[in-house]
Amino acid sequence: MDPFAAVPHRLADFLRPHLDDMAAEVAREVQLQVPEYARPADDAYVRTIRAGVRQALALFVDRIADNGRAGEHVVHTYQAIGRGEVGEGRGLEVLQAALRLGGRAAWRRMMKAAEELELDSSEVAALADAGFTHMHEIMQAATEGHTEAQLRSTGELQRRRMRLLDLLFADPPASPEVVAELARAAAWPLPQRVAVIAVGGTEQQQGDELLLPTAVLADMTARPARLVIPDPDVPGSSWAHALASALRGRPAAVGPTVPLAQTADSLRLAARALSLMRRGVLPGEGVLRCADHLTTLILHADEPLLRALSHRALAPLAGIPAPQRDRLAETLLAWLQCESSVNSTALRLHIHPQTVRYRMRQLEKLFGESLQDSETRFELELALRANAVPGSPHEPPSRPAPESVRPSVSPLRSTEG
Repeated sequence: MDPFAAVPHRLADFLRPHLDDMAAEVAREVQLQVPEYARPADDAYVRTIRAGVRQALALFVDRIADNGRAGEHVVHTYQAIGRGEVGEGRGLEVLQAALRLGGRAAWRRMMKAAEELELDSSEVAALADAGFTHMHEIMQAATEGHTEAQLRSTGELQRRRMRLLDLLFADPPASPEVVAELARAAAWPLPQRVAVIAVGGTEQQQGDELLLPTAVLADMTARPARLVIPDPDVPGSSWAHALASALRGRPAAVGPTVPLAQTADSLRLAARALSLMRRGVLPGEGVLRCADHLTTLILHADEPLLRALSHRALAPLAGIPAPQRDRLAETLLAWLQCESSVNSTALRLHIHPQTVRYRMRQLEKLFGESLQDSETRFELELALRANAVPGSPHEPPSRPAPESVRPSVSPLRSTEG
């Protein structure tokens, strides 16, 4: 049960008018007891301290009134305060001492309020439980913010994150325990799933710094540069918009979302997609999602094998002059995709059905009965699809294949329909 739910709401109403006085009293206590905070009352940083104390008290009162639902604001507020303390040059021990003293001073005021409202013992116990919970969260958030800022200021955080990236991309993968330990040290909340973005661009662009969300792990020195996005498919995630702005038009490929242990797989596909974007096989501008182009990625997964397949499957076209060969290849691919329908092929290619029939008679002389064989048709479609993509290196053989690999010639069955 949430400890705040058992605290009487009337306490929040009682405390609200006194928040400024309470904040001033707590701030004075901290200044008197911790020399590092001893400054004139009109000092700008003293006003900042008082504002921070008042916000902590106000958040506590809000949580009483709202059954604890304002807790997330405590974390964000005191992480920021912890980071600010690093900017002021104060160590973590000083910050923690100030928080403990402030907590005790605030608790004394809470007890006075409890007496005035005549809270019973169970209500006082609930108030104590809520106070300790609130103070623990403040201490933890401030410590996290201070630690993160200190690491950032020395570059240590970035070094830890680079080591974490190495672990995530390791083959074989590192153990979950090792990854979790380094993720904590790198101030990176461990996600369930990730996607990797491979980023291209010119040499000048690759040297630029990107303004990335803090949750994104980045290695801009790698080739290609790589970004690890935590839990990208969580509803309400705004990473896509933030990254589109940060990338400033650089070509990028988003690998599939995978479990954390498969981060290297997402990178592998993203890098392959980026390479195909550069060659014009895939659209070359903006941010491309691998999930939208899986067939092409599979087709180009082993290009030497694809070249061998193309050489064998398209051997009958080798002796045909290039312009005619291109027309025949285009017609054959459309005919296969249209399940041997002449009329559908004509519609797809915007040509007359008679033209399709004429070209198919030529193809029948070249390929013979193999055009009716399901295995051959499958291989032909793979090879033709690869050759149909702009920038593809898989050209048909440039000279006639030996007679031993030429299929026999036989009449083509009717395909009208």
